[in-house]
Amino acid sequence: MSKIGKKNIVVPSDVKVQVNESQILLEGPKGKKALNINNEYLKITFSDGKISVVPKDPKKQNKIIWGLQRSLINNAVIGVGKGYEEKLKLNGVGFRANLKGKQLQLQLGFSHDILYDIPEGITIKVDKQTTIIISGVDKELVGKTVADIKFFKPVEPYKQKGITSEGQFVLKKEGKKK
Repeated sequence: MSKIGKKNIVVPSDVKVQVNESQILLEGPKGKKALNINNEYLKITFSDGKISVVPKDPKKQNKIIWGLQRSLINNAVIGVGKGYEEKLKLNGVGFRANLKGKQLQLQLGFSHDILYDIPEGITIKVDKQTTIIISGVDKELVGKTVADIKFFKPVEPYKQKGITSEGQFVLKKEGKKK
């Protein structure tokens, strides 16, 4: 039995849920999300403010999909209700970020500026030119956007210059000794 799959998903009162045969439609204060369901293996029901995911047949493949599908639905419920938010910090002399329409302009010490196209469904705010706040409904899309931006200037371990997530620990290495 799946430990994660057994748990029911508690839906907040401000989130509306509609279960079709192959899709779940979620609507809340932060936005809308539609999830495809693998109805060949699983049965999903919604009643009394709780979503339950049950396998149709207790095979190993069904158990794997059971926990995964429950986690995806839970992430969508949280995203539609509260939303997901990540903060990035730019560490380095002259490192700056600005918004230009639907693009994020990054100055990261290169000879040119980096322009990043903001994906649909993501909102980006820039505070003090060194803090970037990325928010959205979809957890996967927020994480991918954070990873794409961090890829432009990974943190180097000697001076710790680069782009870091809030709360990320970077082990500082000792430099050359004479």
